[in-house]
Amino acid sequence: MLNESFKSVADIFNHRVGSTPDSTAMWGRRGDRWEAMTWADVAARVRNIACGLHALDIKQEQRVAILCQTRPEWVCVDLGILCATGCTTTLYPSSSSEEALHILNDSESAFCFVETESQATMLAELASKLPHLQRVIVVDGCESNEFQIGLEELESIGLGWYHDNPSQYEMRVQGIHSDQLATLIYTSGTTGPPKGVMLTHDNWVFESEAIDKLAILQPEDKHYLFLPLAHAFAKVLQIGFIRLGVPTVVDGNLERLMDNLAETQPTVLGAVPRVFEKAYNAIHTRAREAGGTRLKMFNWAMGVGQEVSELRQQGQEPSGALAVQFRMANRLVFSKLKNQFGGRIKYFVSGGAPLSKEIAEFFHAADLLILEGYGLTESSAASVVNRPDTYRFGSVGLAIPGVEIRIEKDGEVLLGGRGIMRGYHNQPEATAEILTEDGWLRTGDIGHLEEDFLRITDRKKDIIVTAGGKNIAPQNFENQLKASSRWVSQVVLHGDKRPYCVALISVDMEAIKGWASANNLATPSPHELSDHPAIHDLIWSDVQALNARRASYEKVKKIALLDYEISQESGELTPTLKVKRRAVEERHRELLDSLYED
Repeated sequence: MLNESFKSVADIFNHRVGSTPDSTAMWGRRGDRWEAMTWADVAARVRNIACGLHALDIKQEQRVAILCQTRPEWVCVDLGILCATGCTTTLYPSSSSEEALHILNDSESAFCFVETESQATMLAELASKLPHLQRVIVVDGCESNEFQIGLEELESIGLGWYHDNPSQYEMRVQGIHSDQLATLIYTSGTTGPPKGVMLTHDNWVFESEAIDKLAILQPEDKHYLFLPLAHAFAKVLQIGFIRLGVPTVVDGNLERLMDNLAETQPTVLGAVPRVFEKAYNAIHTRAREAGGTRLKMFNWAMGVGQEVSELRQQGQEPSGALAVQFRMANRLVFSKLKNQFGGRIKYFVSGGAPLSKEIAEFFHAADLLILEGYGLTESSAASVVNRPDTYRFGSVGLAIPGVEIRIEKDGEVLLGGRGIMRGYHNQPEATAEILTEDGWLRTGDIGHLEEDFLRITDRKKDIIVTAGGKNIAPQNFENQLKASSRWVSQVVLHGDKRPYCVALISVDMEAIKGWASANNLATPSPHELSDHPAIHDLIWSDVQALNARRASYEKVKKIALLDYEISQESGELTPTLKVKRRAVEERHRELLDSLYED
């Protein structure tokens, strides 16, 4: 059943502009300062962009790509495309020329917004292989020619079109219907070439309604959005802050993330688990390096925090001596941790990949709540989430209003509701494989319900079946090792059709540098890691600690340290920092074979 209050993203946006035109919509960084935009400012730019696209003769549902960092212009361009009756195709800023070529051709995008002139040059060099691409629009400006035009010039053209065609813009916006294609998001491709997920206006309207009902974002909040807007998780946060009018800092610069948080002091931040893993390891490393009284103080505070965390998970608050101790722990230790994130965080929202239960519990003990959620691009990202007042660590939460969960006999999680995609672009067979005849989404994830809280145990395709017929969920070990060992950046558990399990480990070089310095050793280069016995023993001891808690068939018998860090640049990490397991295993096939030679 389609939504009756709003029929499109354009409807939601225009309602927001009409309700609070003079309120702050977004902040963007301009050099060394933050520049604010009101909703009225955003509306003017969106209208001009949309009308500029009309001047270029955009057609209904015609795909328009965005290749740009997360910044206010991304949001304005996206809304401009939608208000022009087009469909946004998303490209990650880190996309290679090959990836861009595939997505632009598969989507048949007619126009592409890019951030820099160098990106425009890349597309110009590919022009002969891009038969559908008509024009490139450069956000940061460029010299215009038949192939490219600057965003400022497009907006100027759009303003002229608006004056020459009175009422046409509003009439076309009002004609957008709920089941019209709004976004074509390409999957990260962890198990094959990325597929274009077709999401409609109603999919996003549905998500905005759920965020409104859950009150995870509220108008009085200050929201920080840094995730790549090419990803569905970030798009959900975008539609949420528009629907509710939450003033939002929009900046995708990861190198400045912690500095920007300290400067802008947000109350809500959405992030992927790797951000929390790195913060967790950095906090523990600093505490150990400080040693002495400071380390004792840290351990005491965490002990107090854990007691308070256990109470709060039961819906209670500390009292008496524990309340006094917790206030002291907050003042002496936790306040310093909070200040690293700006000092005003009410809670974080984690998505895009599994979050370790240990890390969620650690942050909660430090008086910082992480609300883990779950969903697929194919379900418009947000399908299940923990609530600020109802949460269970180790779970991904409760179904959002309007989402249904079904668990198949083999443990696969199926999702139903208005958030489910229209299908994969130009891939009817793949669509039929993932959508049931009655419209349920086969997630490919294994999980179960505990008092309506969903727990995901692994990816169906990732389950390891050993030569002895034992089933092992690799993510359990991988997440636990990343949480317990500050030396580990990424880990891939291997053992399918093998007699036992082994692990390939990518080392956190920053942490190892600190260890080497503390032990009066020369800092090893990445290429020396695989043959460095002391570092091998260091990480092996953490693996053994986990082995002690695992069944005999689950134990990791050998490890190999990689001589580089798994990254997007190596082609083995998605833009949302998920490991491409098959790519890593294929690259190191000989190394893996050598671990079984005995």
